[in-house]
Amino acid sequence: MSESTKGACPKVFCIANQKGGVGKTTTAVNLAAGLSMLGKRVLLVDLDPQGNATMGSGIDKATREVNLYHVLIDQEPLEKATIKSPDGGYDVLPSNRELSGAEIDLVTMTERERKLGDAIKNSTTVYDYVLIDCPPTLSVLTLNGLAAANGVIIPMQCEYFALEGLSDLVNTIKRVYRNMNPNLNLIGLLRVMFDSRVTLQQQVSSQLEGHFKEKVFTTIIPRNVRLAEAPSYGLPGVIYDKSSRGARAYMDFAKELIARVESDQPIQSA
Repeated sequence: MSESTKGACPKVFCIANQKGGVGKTTTAVNLAAGLSMLGKRVLLVDLDPQGNATMGSGIDKATREVNLYHVLIDQEPLEKATIKSPDGGYDVLPSNRELSGAEIDLVTMTERERKLGDAIKNSTTVYDYVLIDCPPTLSVLTLNGLAAANGVIIPMQCEYFALEGLSDLVNTIKRVYRNMNPNLNLIGLLRVMFDSRVTLQQQVSSQLEGHFKEKVFTTIIPRNVRLAEAPSYGLPGVIYDKSSRGARAYMDFAKELIARVESDQPIQSA
C-alpha cells in the first residue's frame, strides 16, 4: 500500500446484521477481494472475536501477536497490526479471542466507542475502502464499527425472521446516526443465500424491494456450495472458484457498490 499523509478519507462501510449466520463474514471477505480485484485499495477490519474474516482471508489468527485488540486499547497503531491477505490482495486488521477482552478494557476509557474510528483516521496508509466485519451483537465493538463508518451494508436472507431483525437493526442505525455519528448512512440491503425456487424467499425479496426501494442492491447472492467451501482453504470465494455462481455474483456486487457510492449522487441517510 502506498503511504501518504494522515487525513486520507476512505469510504468506511460496516457489514452488519444483529442476526448470526446471515453471511456477514462471507460478504465482507468476498467484497474485499472483489474490490481489490477491481483495482481498489482495501482494508478489511475483523471486528468479531471469532476471527472468521481473518481465517477466511488466509491468515492464522493464533499467530498474530499484534492485532485489532492492541489497536483498540491504544497499545499499537493500525499499521503495525495489519497484514496482507496472501491471495486476496487486500490488507486485514486481524482479530482473535483476545478481542473479547477489549470490551472489558474499553469500559474505563474515554471516547471508547470512537477508538476504531480514531485509528482509521490516524492511519498513514491510503485506502479506497475500509470494510468492517461486525459481530452479531450490539456491543461496544459493534458501536465502534458504526461510529467509525459512513455507511452500513446489511446482508440478509429472505426469510420471515430476518425481516423482524432488520427493523431492529435499522432502528439501531438511526439511533447511532442521531446520537453518535451524523455521517452514518444505510448504503443498502444485500440479499444473500438466495434460492429462487423457494416461494417464501421470492415473497420476502419483493417485500424488501417494495419497502426499501433503491436501498436494495440489484445483485442477489445465490446459495452456493463453492462459497461455503472457500473459507476452509483460507480463500475468498471469488478467488477459490472464480467461475462459480456465487463468485460471479460477488464480483457483480463489488461493481454495483462502486457504481453506487462513487457516483455524484448523494447517499441518503438511514
